[in-house]
Amino acid sequence: MRIAIKHGRIVDPANNQDRVTDLYIEKGKIVAVGKTPAGFTPNRTIDAKGKIVCPGLVDLSVRLCEPGYEHKATIASETTAAASTGITSICCPPDTYPVIDTSAVVELIYQRALKTNMARVYPLGALTHGLKGETLAEMHALQGAGCIGVSNAYAPLDNSAVLRGALEYAATCGLTVHLFCEDSYLRDQGVVHEGIMSVRLGLPAIPETAETIAVSRALLLVEQSGARVHFCRISSARSIELIARAKKQGLPVTADVSITHLHLTEIDLGAFNSHCNLRPPLRSQYDKEGLRKGLADGTIDAICSDHQPHDDDAKSAPFSMTEPGASTLDVLLPLTLQLARDNTLTLSQAIAALTIKPAKIAGIQAGHLSAGAVADICIIDPEKSWTVIKNNLLSAGKNNPFMGWELTGKVTHTLLGGRIVYEYQD
Repeated sequence: MRIAIKHGRIVDPANNQDRVTDLYIEKGKIVAVGKTPAGFTPNRTIDAKGKIVCPGLVDLSVRLCEPGYEHKATIASETTAAASTGITSICCPPDTYPVIDTSAVVELIYQRALKTNMARVYPLGALTHGLKGETLAEMHALQGAGCIGVSNAYAPLDNSAVLRGALEYAATCGLTVHLFCEDSYLRDQGVVHEGIMSVRLGLPAIPETAETIAVSRALLLVEQSGARVHFCRISSARSIELIARAKKQGLPVTADVSITHLHLTEIDLGAFNSHCNLRPPLRSQYDKEGLRKGLADGTIDAICSDHQPHDDDAKSAPFSMTEPGASTLDVLLPLTLQLARDNTLTLSQAIAALTIKPAKIAGIQAGHLSAGAVADICIIDPEKSWTVIKNNLLSAGKNNPFMGWELTGKVTHTLLGGRIVYEYQD
């Protein structure tokens, strides 16, 4: 299959490209950007005039709910939703049921993702057996089965000796540790940020130090072990300062932020809006501004959806009894483009935070439009407006905190390995 994408604005931060030109695909790979290859006759031509053509997006945290939680969503439903919003590569955390701590579970996920074939799925293996934080998982075997990194997901790692051993083991395997930092004792039973809204709503609070103390401990152990650590879903401005200092020291650390924390704060909890029950919690306006600044100056490397689809029952109880998490696959791209419109980021920075930077963190061959690369491509109409309502969300999860928002930016085509897996029908 030969495809020509004509007259599009190619935005490829990995190759410092931002220009209107053509792109050519043959046998699932990009064969040229710019000049038409000799003898190239396309089977299909896509007119991308007025549109952005960029690498397929790479999302570092998408819970697919399979195996174990198929009543919420499935690999088929969520990879289909991912394709509709330009996401071609997905990292899934290990907190499935059963946990991704054996080769059999890794193989199951790969098989089911391949059957749907709407996006590339890359599992993260468990850092400890059963995510219990007690004994180390067989990281080498998980790596051999196809895990691109290891993580303990949300499960606490209170034992510093276990964390140290895990970092050292991961370092010997050359695996990146995806670390969610939270002191479980400081978090206690908290459900919202310790601030004005926790007082106003009378809800148990989570102090900022629950994150910053855990980040500080991890950084000291990274310094000791030399392990490559990716800090997941950073939520506070103070954590950004700690990570910035570590980067200046040359420590092998990276960080990401969820799209939700770049746009919402504790104020959006309103009258106990359970769709804003997140982990980490939405924090203050000061923290949101700190996250945006950290993204702009490169301290934060990537933006992820932190997609967590839930069924209606999970969000219909009293706030403190609802399950944390938001369904955000559908809004990741337009909300990131909004950061460029707001001049928080340049367009190139925004696209890089969704493509080449997360691809490098994941250690996968993705996120660029170089000649010879696999043709994972996203074509965007940057002026197309749409409203976030249930009927417009393809994810099985409708627990979206941006309901009613009017967003600008819509994917018109998604190509996976040169195959069109999504095409917008107006």
